[in-house]
Amino acid sequence: MTDKSFVRFQRGNFVVADLQRALGFYRDVLGFEVAYQKGHNPDSYSIPVFNIPPGAELGFCTLSTRDQVRVMALTEITGVPLPPVPPPRRSAIVLDVADPDSIISGAQALGLTVYPEERLETNDGRIGREIGIVDFDDNLVVIYTILQGNA
Repeated sequence: MTDKSFVRFQRGNFVVADLQRALGFYRDVLGFEVAYQKGHNPDSYSIPVFNIPPGAELGFCTLSTRDQVRVMALTEITGVPLPPVPPPRRSAIVLDVADPDSIISGAQALGLTVYPEERLETNDGRIGREIGIVDFDDNLVVIYTILQGNA
């Protein structure tokens, strides 16, 4: 057994009701690339850990960016209703993006909720823009870009 003295973040995961619809946002608007995709596996570890009820079918997809391999995943659950997530939201992904305006436009074109833009001031004094976007399944994505200060 290897003694690991570190933690390496592998990926975040969002549950979605329709993988192809979700890819319309994550791939086509945010710019993720599909790294791996597979269909239902009745022995999937996701079934017990996500507390997925009997009768559900799963789809799975990992997403990469140009510089980060398989850093995000989408788990599709079909065949059973997905109840709404009660507020407050309990998770989000935060993405540093080059062109927030095109992402805002793309999200709005899909009919997604786009929160009003806020001024971002980081803990080290950099200034930027941040915008919250809610996907089709009520998952929160916060995008930001730094405008002034050290990179």
